[in-house]
Amino acid sequence: MCALADLEPLWGEAARVGGRQVALWRLDASTVLAADHRDPRTGACVLARGILGSRGGAVTVASPLHKEVYDLADGRCLSGPGPVLPVHPVRVADGRVLVGLPPGKGAAAH
Repeated sequence: MCALADLEPLWGEAARVGGRQVALWRLDASTVLAADHRDPRTGACVLARGILGSRGGAVTVASPLHKEVYDLADGRCLSGPGPVLPVHPVRVADGRVLVGLPPGKGAAAH
């Protein structure tokens, strides 16, 4: 996907992985989280510009459009009934960020 050093801590970045737009957030020296960049409620590609936060120990992102809050571990909407945000597994190896996508949604980026 990219070098870990390319990601600024606590800031979202968007990237294209296998034809899909993905948002990445670097939390600390070795933790990166990934989800679809597309807001599941509106369809707009804006989530990399969402606001990182936490709720009950969960790392969250709030959509910049309607402020729905999503758990970045499982994609649940924590603001009430709402669509799930697809989240993706991330691995950091040798200073590189690797994002996995489900089959049929684009190939894993290495």
